Amino acid sequence: MYFIDVILPIPLKQAFTYSVNKDEAAFLKQGMRVAIPFGKSKVYTGIVYQVHDQPPVGYETKSIDHILDDEPIITAVQLKHWEWLAKYYMCSLGEVIKAALPSAFLLESETIIKLSSRNFQDEESLSDDEFVLYEALQHQSSIHINDARSILDKKNIVSVIQKLLDKNIIEVEETVYAQYTPKLKRYIKLASEYTSEESLRELLDSLNRAHKQREVLMHLFMLNTQSKKPISSTMLQKKSEASAATLKALIDKGILEEYFIQQDRVAFSGEASLEIKTLNEAQTVAYHEIKKSFETNDTVLLHGVTSSGKTEIYVRLIEEVIATGKQVLYMLPEIALTTQLISRLQKYFGEKISVYHSKFSVNERVEVWNNVLAEKPKAQIVIGARSSLFLPFKNLGLIIVDEEHEPSFKQYSPSPRYNARDSAIVLANLQKAKLLMGSATPSLESYHNAKSGKFGLVTLKKRFGNVLMPEIELVDVKEKNRKKQMTGHFSDRLLEEMQEVLKNGEQIILFQNRRGFSPVVECTTCGVSPQCPNCDVSLTFHQHKNQLRCHYCGYNMAMMQSCIACGSETLDTKGFGTEQIETELKTLFPNHKVARMDQDTTKGKHSYSKLIEALENEEIDILVGTQMLAKGLDFRNISLVGVMNADNLLNFPDFRAHERSFQLLQQVSGRAGRTQKRGKVLIQTYNPYHQILKQVSVNDYEGMYKEQLEERYNYKYPPFFRTIKIVFKDKNLARVQKASAWFGQALEMQFKENVLGPEPPPVGRIKNKYIINLLVKIPKNQSLDKTKKYIENVQRSFNSLKDFSSVRVNIDVDNY
Repeated sequence: MYFIDVILPIPLKQAFTYSVNKDEAAFLKQGMRVAIPFGKSKVYTGIVYQVHDQPPVGYETKSIDHILDDEPIITAVQLKHWEWLAKYYMCSLGEVIKAALPSAFLLESETIIKLSSRNFQDEESLSDDEFVLYEALQHQSSIHINDARSILDKKNIVSVIQKLLDKNIIEVEETVYAQYTPKLKRYIKLASEYTSEESLRELLDSLNRAHKQREVLMHLFMLNTQSKKPISSTMLQKKSEASAATLKALIDKGILEEYFIQQDRVAFSGEASLEIKTLNEAQTVAYHEIKKSFETNDTVLLHGVTSSGKTEIYVRLIEEVIATGKQVLYMLPEIALTTQLISRLQKYFGEKISVYHSKFSVNERVEVWNNVLAEKPKAQIVIGARSSLFLPFKNLGLIIVDEEHEPSFKQYSPSPRYNARDSAIVLANLQKAKLLMGSATPSLESYHNAKSGKFGLVTLKKRFGNVLMPEIELVDVKEKNRKKQMTGHFSDRLLEEMQEVLKNGEQIILFQNRRGFSPVVECTTCGVSPQCPNCDVSLTFHQHKNQLRCHYCGYNMAMMQSCIACGSETLDTKGFGTEQIETELKTLFPNHKVARMDQDTTKGKHSYSKLIEALENEEIDILVGTQMLAKGLDFRNISLVGVMNADNLLNFPDFRAHERSFQLLQQVSGRAGRTQKRGKVLIQTYNPYHQILKQVSVNDYEGMYKEQLEERYNYKYPPFFRTIKIVFKDKNLARVQKASAWFGQALEMQFKENVLGPEPPPVGRIKNKYIINLLVKIPKNQSLDKTKKYIENVQRSFNSLKDFSSVRVNIDVDNY
């Protein structure tokens, strides 16, 4: 007997053992997929972990359904990396696999029920539910299990189906759907019997009456003479302005033939046209320093100010690595960034680039996966967001993590809650590759690592082309309000500058990190503001749909005319979001084009690139936006950046609030004046004497770093202490309080004062679940492994308690 251990994409810690026969055992290798029965009626796709001959103790093994792959789709190095991820981030290997594989690889089963015999007489013996199903099957030949659920209006119908099965009334079919289908493109050619001259003439004469069909043929000949390429049906229709029906008629007559060619979805059209730019002095120095640093360190941090031309240095490094035939992974925090970068890199590397992120369709992701696995030239460079970390690289030479301070590299839900930057370091180690991180405002821990000699450090102090850093001016809104110099949310200084810039025909970016129109709607008579019924937050007013929305659970209602509580019509909006600024701008500058970029306007796959393109073509004069704007985009013609309100960044309850604000403001101001002219940044604030704002205005990263480090050291936060956050959620407040208190006490027995909480977060209820957090701090000299083992043991005994069975516990390692 042979057995395989299989990992299933479900959050269970152990692997499952199934039996296979001798031939299967010889054929199966680690990393292949198999379809396996699990539970009573489920079929899952599992990944083979190992083949062996030790029968498991205590249960009968099932046999596998069938094998899905000829070759492993997962490499051994990948599995090693995933095991590390599962261990470090305290989740199961199954969860990592679910996150890592494109969903088309993980088929779930579909159960379909059919009647087995028509001549069943004894209808009295059936229970009500059985009879309802039986009757439904009389009318249609087969029923999908989900439809059966809705017919009976029950979640669990396995027992009903089981009884009907036992009585031999129905039979069950399991179909496993393969979700990946290659894309086919339709091409047209002339049928072979018409290739000679005479037959052609006859054909054209016979089509005297059918003008349109004749048009189509003429165009087909024309296209054939122009190029030897196959002619696609869409092109033919376009050129001859014919309808699909005309084409179909010709095909039905047997004059034209259609054929299909499989086409890659991930295709790049165009040539790799540009020579790689020569680096300037500062860049060349940095480039050589990086090369030198790589000789001693595996990881190097490149700290270059905004617009110092970091991308050009990356391009040089990528070019070298590719020349040796190795693969390169280029990781970016934001999907919006990938669009701009791809068009840039394609100019240098043409088709060697593949892109991988979650806005791509499932099929596109499968294609990239397979291309990387086969080491095809078109996947030598992969650009992607954090999920591209999981691709099956066989021969990785270089990983670039750009804008490494970005919080988007960390995944918060669902598990695995990994940080792509930290995991990339481990991946580079396993692949014996080099890792380069770049940022204008490195995160404290990376900079600390570089300073203490764990990473190499290279700095670029000058902007490309020696452009000056933008001039930053702080505007005191409190003062302006007192002197009545505010127009809506704009100070007179900001409006002056804006008029100046627009007069010169240049562009403006305005930044406000709130979407919607206003975060609070309040009744001035009784002071009541509408709250979300499922979360502890006020509803945000969205003007263009005239509704109130909750940004946590998506609940929405129409904006009311009068107050819900007292009925008076004195509703006032407090606070402001991007939408309100957009509305104000349209009244202030009616002749200029205003656009907005936030979650509401960038829903689709191409919406980013459309907005970015419009900006580059100077169709937009003023762009209002949220966070997204700060993410390293590069626009040529922007000379003014306005930050509408810097205070709600600084006063955020989080130990990284100051570091984050510095990074965000620095990055936003980095969008200004990227060519010859010096840009200008205006920051509106109620507290212009704030330390961080001063440091931003003189661009003093070192000062900020030293100050923040000292605070972190005094209050025991990263990078000196590690943190693990444990989140409890439940619909019942008392229960979640009890559960978290129990867990907290168990941890305190071991970690004493290094356990903080239990404490509810600022938003204490989301989607009707109450939330309570515990924070465990781990000093440098305490073993991480032992700490995690202890927490896991506590969790195990917690899970065995009946009272807390409904409480969800999420463990988030390095939650910052």
